[in-house]
Amino acid sequence: MRCSYLLRVGFVFVLLTLLLGIGIVAHASSEDAVWPESSGTDVQTDGKLIIDASHMDQGYVMCCVSAPTNHGLKMRVTYNGAQLTYDLDNAGDYEVFPLQLGSGKYEFALFENVKGSKYSAQGKVVLSAKLADENAAFLVPNQYVDYVRTTNAVIKSDELATQGDVYNAVLDFMRSEFSYDFVRAKTIPAGTLPEIDECFDKRAGVCQDLSAIMVCMLRVQGIPAKLMIGYADKYYHAWTVAVVDGKEVFCDPTHEIGCIDAKKYTIERFY
Repeated sequence: MRCSYLLRVGFVFVLLTLLLGIGIVAHASSEDAVWPESSGTDVQTDGKLIIDASHMDQGYVMCCVSAPTNHGLKMRVTYNGAQLTYDLDNAGDYEVFPLQLGSGKYEFALFENVKGSKYSAQGKVVLSAKLADENAAFLVPNQYVDYVRTTNAVIKSDELATQGDVYNAVLDFMRSEFSYDFVRAKTIPAGTLPEIDECFDKRAGVCQDLSAIMVCMLRVQGIPAKLMIGYADKYYHAWTVAVVDGKEVFCDPTHEIGCIDAKKYTIERFY
């Protein structure tokens, strides 16, 4: 009798251990996130342009120039007729560029500022990407959603993830902790990229900062999320779209903290 009881207790203990183990494995954390790297297994060059395409299946490439320069640099990315233009770091360091338009042929063209508003072509590389998943690009950092393992928003996302429902935990955090930075909105120079670290620590930012913070916190927990840029009614604006349980979920963090109430959103581009 006692032996049978111990066996039953042992079985329950093993079952609970397995269930807890499954829970631990299933629980996402920033340790499981995709962290871009230039591994050097597939490097393409032309002129001054260098592209590490080793991880295209994960939705990104790493780009840089062959030598530092004092001139401004721009990268034009063309995909099936669509074009996106980025500023490129002129220090010669690798930067992450997303393959957010999906699998297919991408053309990367480098241009260097020569005088005034004139640019000269400095290299072009064409790549055929086959993504492991259509949302792969929305699980990694890039210029517009720029974070690393030690970013405070990443660390906070791990804390929120212990609550189970990651998406709603992040949304509640944004609603309760953040405010709109009206001073920054009046003084921010055109072309400024989102500031995740600074605005997270201040708990305040403009629309693109708030959206980038939310996207960062979702991505590192395994939830694909897009930073959307376009118009909210007549105002140039940024917001988010996440893929939760297989469905796209719209969220405007600026609206959630009570600073905009738009009726129509028009997408221009996304990252």
